[in-house]
Amino acid sequence: MTPDDAMPLDDRGLLLGDGLFETMLALDGTLPHMAAHLDRMAAGCEVLNLPFARDEAERLVRAAAPAGGRFAVRLTLTAGSGGRGLDRPAATVPRLFATAAPSAPPTTPATLIVAETRRNEGSPTARLKTLAYLDNVLARAEARAAGADEALMLNNRGEVASAGAANLFWIEGGRLFTPRLDCGALAGITRARLMALRPVEELAAGLEALDRAEAVFLTNSLIGLRPVSRLGARTFGEHPLVEQLRALLDC
Repeated sequence: MTPDDAMPLDDRGLLLGDGLFETMLALDGTLPHMAAHLDRMAAGCEVLNLPFARDEAERLVRAAAPAGGRFAVRLTLTAGSGGRGLDRPAATVPRLFATAAPSAPPTTPATLIVAETRRNEGSPTARLKTLAYLDNVLARAEARAAGADEALMLNNRGEVASAGAANLFWIEGGRLFTPRLDCGALAGITRARLMALRPVEELAAGLEALDRAEAVFLTNSLIGLRPVSRLGARTFGEHPLVEQLRALLDC
């Protein structure tokens, strides 16, 4: 499928959110972390019992990445057409395509609010990039309505989970912390890169942990590392460790 093809009205991704996506950074035609994104999509397909044509996915991603500039390349996989109601057809034929859009890096720290919309930590889809992303859409809309850049999402137990479109880290006493994956956090590509650079403690914690934090920051594949300057009424200044980590991730 190409971006110019019409999406069939019986596509399961369109009707049921049955599918996955990955968004990766392209810099002047190069895709520095494509392999990790394809690994994550392959793992997600195993969970959802969907076939994954990795070679075709790589071909599509490379073809979608413009030769010059900074772009977000999105790879989308749907469960294809067919089936009745919730049931997939006996032979699932996924639909796979890639698109690109300009993606400027953030130039200012992020401001956050705590969203009313919660992450469902009990669902296996909380740890996958599925096409059913409406909770994240609603959380981001809450942030925009409040004049903030992003939303901090708690899970149903009241624990810190993630931002709407990023993983969340904080610093206390010179130590790095991030929510455990079973809190409803996504296994982010940049999250994993940062955790390979420096020890990070994964834990389940409520908002009180952020009250004690010296600094808070977000990570994802498009923003890299973005400091947080405000969370609700709490403000944060620059922190040398945040700047050190951002420089390491940019290497």
